[in-house]
Amino acid sequence: MRTAAASYWLTWNFLFLGLGVLVLVGIAALIIWKYEGSPKLGIQERDNKKKKVGFLYKDEAWTTCHKSVHPAWLLAYRLIAFTFLLSMLSSDAYLNSTDIFFFYTQWTFSLVTIYFGLGSSLSIYGCIQYRKGVTGAKVYCIDEERNDSPTLEKNASLPGVSKDLSSIEETDVREPAGYLGYVFQIIFQVCAGAVVLTDCVYWLLIYPFFLPSGSGLQFLVIGMHSINAITLLGDVILNSLRFPFFRFAYFVLYTCTFVSFQWLVHMCVSKWWPYPFLDISYKYAPLVYLMVGVVHLPCYGMFALVIALKYWLARLFKWIIRKLSGDKQ
Repeated sequence: MRTAAASYWLTWNFLFLGLGVLVLVGIAALIIWKYEGSPKLGIQERDNKKKKVGFLYKDEAWTTCHKSVHPAWLLAYRLIAFTFLLSMLSSDAYLNSTDIFFFYTQWTFSLVTIYFGLGSSLSIYGCIQYRKGVTGAKVYCIDEERNDSPTLEKNASLPGVSKDLSSIEETDVREPAGYLGYVFQIIFQVCAGAVVLTDCVYWLLIYPFFLPSGSGLQFLVIGMHSINAITLLGDVILNSLRFPFFRFAYFVLYTCTFVSFQWLVHMCVSKWWPYPFLDISYKYAPLVYLMVGVVHLPCYGMFALVIALKYWLARLFKWIIRKLSGDKQ
């Protein structure tokens, strides 16, 4: 297929797809500007102080979901995950050459590896601060609301799953996060959607319909389409990062960047497509692109639901303990 030929791109398929990507990029940019770029928009009331919906404290990058879990456990988990993911990525690149980075899967796997590498660095810093007593029990205290049965909405509403499992009592002791903290949180949320998307597309679309029959599955192939989601899920269980839903826009931009990169490369060089359904000469290409685009929302929402469920189960457990102990207050 001569993808570098002008006739390949001068089609109605590419016109529709190009307009669709431009519209998505525009909408995503507007959402990001509304909640993070504009000083007047994206503000919510919290503790009688105005904070942006995506507001983040510095210690949230390395603290755990509950004060009884020492930050060192999160550090150990992130170091192990980073080492394992980096070794898998290096092995894949060594065995299959750097062409692997032409795939969305390897983009995402690399991003997850970067997340754990950066997370390990922040956790090391956090453990040092924790040991110095910069952050301690006086900052975190369990919410002791009485006669309050647990509800999912109260603990983690999907538009901004942001409440700490311990219902953090915020004081002036806590510092707001810097740029690095926000970058870390954004990477976390992009990874959350991307790992589910890559695994679902591979196991539900590529493996059954596009791979030749009888194709064997290698360890690296299985790992690349499962380990990333598993390791990230473990981090989700341990960490205390917020999950404001509007950052779905970054996930959309991430995928649009990959698609635009593929188009640009194929305009310049006649090259194979990493995924068959990306070929715009395919008759139903716009429909396939649309289907994959629509799947982004449930893929991103899956991790949002997991985080919401984590907070709700914690509150449910506390409520049950109070009832069993005979606390009538």
